[in-house]
Amino acid sequence: MDAIAVTTIVVYLAAATAAGSLMARRARSSAGWAVAGGGMSTAMVAFGVAGTRIGGAGTYGVAGDVVSGGVWNLWWYGINTFLALAIVGLFFGVYYRRFRLRTVGELFTLRFGKRRCQWLTSLCVQTEYAVVNLIEAYVIGVILSTLTPLSMFGGVMVAAVIFSTYVSLGGLWGTAVTNLIHCSVVLVGLLWVGLMGIDQLGGWGGVTESIGVHLAAASGDETAWWGFAGAGWLPVIGMFFAAAVHTPAASVYTNYSTAARTERQIAPAFLLGGLIAAAMSVLAGLIGILTTARYGLDTGLGGYRNLTTLASGIDPVVGGAALAAVLAAVISSGGPILLSSATMVVRDWLPFSCRRTSEQQLRAYRITTTVYAFAAALAAWFVATRTTISILDLLLFGFAMVVPPAVALGYLIYRPRTTEQGAWWGMASGYGAGLVWFASIKIALAAGVTAPESAGFVVRILAHALTVDGEGLDPSYLTFFVPLAVIPLVSRFTSDTGARDDFYEILSGRRPVAVETDR
Repeated sequence: MDAIAVTTIVVYLAAATAAGSLMARRARSSAGWAVAGGGMSTAMVAFGVAGTRIGGAGTYGVAGDVVSGGVWNLWWYGINTFLALAIVGLFFGVYYRRFRLRTVGELFTLRFGKRRCQWLTSLCVQTEYAVVNLIEAYVIGVILSTLTPLSMFGGVMVAAVIFSTYVSLGGLWGTAVTNLIHCSVVLVGLLWVGLMGIDQLGGWGGVTESIGVHLAAASGDETAWWGFAGAGWLPVIGMFFAAAVHTPAASVYTNYSTAARTERQIAPAFLLGGLIAAAMSVLAGLIGILTTARYGLDTGLGGYRNLTTLASGIDPVVGGAALAAVLAAVISSGGPILLSSATMVVRDWLPFSCRRTSEQQLRAYRITTTVYAFAAALAAWFVATRTTISILDLLLFGFAMVVPPAVALGYLIYRPRTTEQGAWWGMASGYGAGLVWFASIKIALAAGVTAPESAGFVVRILAHALTVDGEGLDPSYLTFFVPLAVIPLVSRFTSDTGARDDFYEILSGRRPVAVETDR
């Protein structure tokens, strides 16, 4: 497959970069770059958010989880993927568009007239986005260094060139157009691999029979492996907290919401995007099932190889299609998140940028995008070659850190009595609790912490929470429940600030917001 793999990589990466870069003609102003000038169709927004959502975690990540943990991972990742985008589309997206937001944190400044909640929101979201940008460069670097003569450093630099080129030139239009291509490639490629894999294994009956043999040899529970909630409901609930709760604060969906032509498009676009993204993760899980049937439970196939090895065994061309699907999934999430990261740096951290001309803002966006892409690539190279850090741990940590502003946004929109102090302290306490808990888990696991038999109930519970399943309790629980309690409590004892009536008049749609023009 080597020649086919290399050809696939070169052709696909070049085509995707060119397609996104051609959208530069639509990104000639700051609004055209960050929010597509508010001119996107329902379908384009849907494919844009679907590609952003899916990524490597929703493809080869799901396939690997199915192999190691069972089919419940397939169903519940798909369900939570749909729920994540549905929550934004039904309960938040219209409000983002009514205020013409370009970053999610701007909503706090518009409500309270102070910027510190905007800064803190950006910090929380950028914690996740820095990890995601690193991971996308990391995965592309691994693929290129494995299948071509390039080193890991060369691979991540290629990733940086790709992302910085089509994102900086094409803006949100570039990410949406390429995501239309990426989603199509993932859906077609994985479906092709799945159908051929089932055929080669003797039909679905052959697949289930083979998996039964492997599970019996490993003394596994076949009913649990195939079960809808095979690992129990606690992991299912944990997946919801890790995968869906944080989504309203993921600033990239603010970009896409504001990019829609009309408010009426937003809910259908996000619901359709959720269905597309869920379908991609379900197909990836199907490949995980087939990989298990062919190679067994202990496949030894890490990362993207749990998708491509099965396909390569079927046919080199099918293997090339699977590799294209992996690349598509990685790039589809990396591009929009890089764009949103650059937008937040400029809008949230450089407040003077709002007083610049459209041309100056556009230049700032493009420079920041390029710097961010290469910084993420260098970080990916460092993590890959100089550390033993778990990429999955970093990703789950990043998801958890976005939950506090998501909770605060819910209060801000749906509870008018929320104060600026309440929102700020809620986010700060949630973020701090997540950091402390994540660090405590790592320390406890490294030290092999266990509760002695004489320990009290509280100590045993704490030791169990820090070490359960060798991973510890997901920080998302703390980053959700701490601000959920702190925000209304602090708001009760603090005074309101800002133009409250004006804000909720605009929020309700009774008064239009003053549109930020490109000067």
